[in-house]
Amino acid sequence: MHGVDERASIREELIMAVNITAIKISSSGVWQGDNPLNFAFPLLIIQTILVLFLSRSLALLFKPLRQPKVIAEIVGGILLGPSALGRNQTYMQRVFPAWSTTILESVANIGLIFFLFIVGLDLELRSIQRSGRRALSIATAGIAFPFTLGIGIAFILRNAISGEHSVGYAPFLVFIGVALSITAFPVLARILAELKLLNTPLGETAMAAAAFNDVAAWILLALAIAISGGDHHKSPLVSLLVLASGVVFVLVEMILVKPVMAWVAKRAEGREAENEIWISLTMAGVLVSGFMTDMIGIHSIFGAFVFGLTVPKEGEFAGKLIDRIEDFVTGLLLPLYFASSGLKTNVATISGGKAWGLVVLVIAVASAGKIIGTFLVALVCKMTVKEAFTLGVIMNTKGLVELIVLNIGKEKKVLNDETFAIMVVMALFTTFMTTPAVMAIYKPAMYNGRKVQQSTTHPCDEFKEFRVLACVHGNRDVSSLVNFIEMIRGGTKKSALKLYILHLVELTERFSSIIMARASALPFGCASIAPDSVSVTFETYGQLGRVQVRAMKAVSAMSSMHEEVFRVAGEKQASLVVVPLVENMGVEWRAVKQKVLEKSPCTVAVLVDRGLSRRASQEGTEEVGWKVCVVFFGGPDDREVLQLAGKMVEHPGVELTVMNFVKSKEEYCEKDVYTFSTADTEKEFDNAAVEEFRKRTEGRMRYEERSVRSAVEVVIEIGRSGEYELVIVGKGQSYCPMVAELGGRTAELGLVGDTLMSSAHSIASSVLVVQRHDIETPVSLVLDNSEVAVDMP
Repeated sequence: MHGVDERASIREELIMAVNITAIKISSSGVWQGDNPLNFAFPLLIIQTILVLFLSRSLALLFKPLRQPKVIAEIVGGILLGPSALGRNQTYMQRVFPAWSTTILESVANIGLIFFLFIVGLDLELRSIQRSGRRALSIATAGIAFPFTLGIGIAFILRNAISGEHSVGYAPFLVFIGVALSITAFPVLARILAELKLLNTPLGETAMAAAAFNDVAAWILLALAIAISGGDHHKSPLVSLLVLASGVVFVLVEMILVKPVMAWVAKRAEGREAENEIWISLTMAGVLVSGFMTDMIGIHSIFGAFVFGLTVPKEGEFAGKLIDRIEDFVTGLLLPLYFASSGLKTNVATISGGKAWGLVVLVIAVASAGKIIGTFLVALVCKMTVKEAFTLGVIMNTKGLVELIVLNIGKEKKVLNDETFAIMVVMALFTTFMTTPAVMAIYKPAMYNGRKVQQSTTHPCDEFKEFRVLACVHGNRDVSSLVNFIEMIRGGTKKSALKLYILHLVELTERFSSIIMARASALPFGCASIAPDSVSVTFETYGQLGRVQVRAMKAVSAMSSMHEEVFRVAGEKQASLVVVPLVENMGVEWRAVKQKVLEKSPCTVAVLVDRGLSRRASQEGTEEVGWKVCVVFFGGPDDREVLQLAGKMVEHPGVELTVMNFVKSKEEYCEKDVYTFSTADTEKEFDNAAVEEFRKRTEGRMRYEERSVRSAVEVVIEIGRSGEYELVIVGKGQSYCPMVAELGGRTAELGLVGDTLMSSAHSIASSVLVVQRHDIETPVSLVLDNSEVAVDMP
C-alpha cells in the first residue's frame, strides 16, 4: 500500500509540474505534421466521444437488468481508467494523459454546477415540509443511523488504510458519515418507475423521504467541505471562518438576491423578446455564485445550488430555464463528471484480503445502517414488515450526491486512492443491488385485468354521477378535450358529470421529469413546481362551466403508462376513459393507447382531432352549435355510442344526427350473406337500443336510416364533407356485413374507425371511436361462400 501511495504522490507531482502554458488548444492539422491527440481541444473531443459511446452502450446492456444510467456511466469511466484499459500505458498516455485530467474535470464541473442549479431551482422547502411526519421520520432515521455507523467505520478505515491516519479526524469522519447516509433522489425515482412503484403508497413514501434526504445531504456536504477547508494542521478558526462566510453567503442570497430574481422572473413573464437577456443574466448569476463560494472555501456547486433556491418556482421562468439548460448539461456534461469519477477509481489499489475485507465491511455497514434505520421507523409508522424492509432497500440507493461527496473528499485530500476506490465500489454495489432485491421481496398488487365497478351503467342517466377520466399527453390535446367534455356534460343545469384530468408525462433521463415525479408523489397541493398549463386550463373550465374538475399528473415509464391510467380509473370509479390520438403521434404513445384499448377496465373513447380544438369552448357555449353525427351499424360498441349520444342530446349547443345503416334489400336474407351463432340475439339488442334511444330523444335529434350495400363509401363521404365537427363510431362492427370488405385488415381503431383515421381519405371531421369495456369477440364472416376470419375486440 505504501508503494501505491508513493506512485500516486509522484503522479500528482508530475501533473503539477506540467507547464500549463505549453499546452496548445488546437492543432494545425495532420497535413502539417500535428497529432491532434497532443492538443487540448481535439483530445477533449475524443475523450467525450469515448465516454458517451461506452456509457450509452453499457446503458443498453444494463437496461434488461433495469439499472439506472448512472451505473453505466460510472462503470464506463472505470473501464476507461486505470482499472481496465488504463493498464495499457500507451493508451493512457495518448487518450487520457495526466495533463488532460484538469481540462476534462473542469468541463465536467461546469455541467455539475448547472445541474446543482437545477436541483436548487426544483427544491421548494415549504412543500417538502408539508410532505408529512411519516416521511420526515423515515428520512431522519435513514440518515442518522447510517451516519452514526459511518463515523464508527471511519475509525477502522483511518487506522487500516495507509496514509489516512495523517488526515484530520473531523473531516474524515464527516465525509465517510455523509457518504454512507445519503440517498440519491433521481436514481431512486427512476428505479421506482422501472419497478412500476412510483405512484404506489410505498413509492410515494420513498419519494417524500428522499426529498427530505436531499436537503439534509446538501447541508451535511456543505459542513464537510467547510471542515475540510484548508490544511488540517492550520488553526480550527479557518473552518469556523469558512462556515461563517457560508452562512453570510446564504443570508445574502435569500435576503438580497431572491427579491431581485423575483423581479427578473416577473419581467420575463410573457416577454419572449426579452427572455434571452434574462436567461443569460441568470446563467451568469449561477457562475458568479459558484465563484463566490469557491472563494470562500466551499465548493462552487454550493453557490450554484443556493442561487437556484432564489429563483421563483411560480410562473414560466423556472420552466424555461430548465428547458434551456438540462438537455446539454444532463446529456453531455454530466456523463463526463460520472466518467471522470470512474477514471479516478483504480480498483487495483484494493489489493489483498484485508483491503477486500474492508470493501465488504463498508458495504455491509452502509446497507445495514440505511435498511435497519428506515425499517424500524417504518414499522413504528404502521407499515407492514415487507413494505418497511422494501423501503429500507430502496432508500439505500446511491448516486450523484454520493459521487460529489467522494470527489470533493479526494480533491481535498481527505480520501486517498484506496479509500476513494472502496467507497465508489460500495456506491456501485448498493445501487446495482437495489432493483433485483426489491423485485425479489416485494410484488405490489397491480391491475388484474378485471373491469372497474362503474359509477353508473348508463352514462345518459342525468340523475346519477357520470365520471370521466380524460388522458392528456400535451397542450395540443387540451382544447379538443375541453370541447368534447362540454358536449357530453348535459343540459344547462348543474351537470352530474365529474371530470378527472390525467396528464401523462414520460419519466425520462431529463431532470424535469424527475421534478414532476417528485411533485406527483407529494400530497395534493404540495407540488414544488408551478401548475402547468394543462391543469390550469381544465381547472379554469371547471370554474366557468358546470363540471367538477380534478387535475392530476402521472409520471411513468412508457412501458407502464397504461397501468397508471388503469390505476386512476379504478380509484376514481370512472365510467369512461377518453384518450386523444394525434396522427403524427410517436410509436410509443400509440402503443400506450393500444394497451389502454386492449385492457381498459371501463369504456374507452379515442378522440382524433381534426379541427374540434379550433372551436371556442367557454361560458355560454350553448350558442356554439356543434354538429355531431353518430354512425350506427350495430353491436355492443355501437350501442355504447348511443348511450353517450344521449348525453349530447341534452346540450342545447349540439345538433345531433344518428345514421342507422341497415342492410339493403339485396342483403335482406342475412343467412345467405354471413352466419354467427349470436347474430340474431345481437340484432334484437340493436333494435331495442335504437327504439329506446329514439323514444328518449324524440324531437331533439335527427334520425336517418340508410339502406346501402356498402356503407364504407357513405361514411367516408360524411367525413370528407366537413359538415359535422365530430363523427362518432363504435370500434367493433362485429355483426355488420356492410363493412365486411374491410375485414382482412388489422384494425387499430376498428374497421370503420381506421377508415376514418386514414389520411388517404382526406377526412375533415374529428372522429370519436368508442369501445365498450367488456367486449372481446372473435367473429367469423362467411362471404360469397368463402370464410374470412376477423378478430374483433
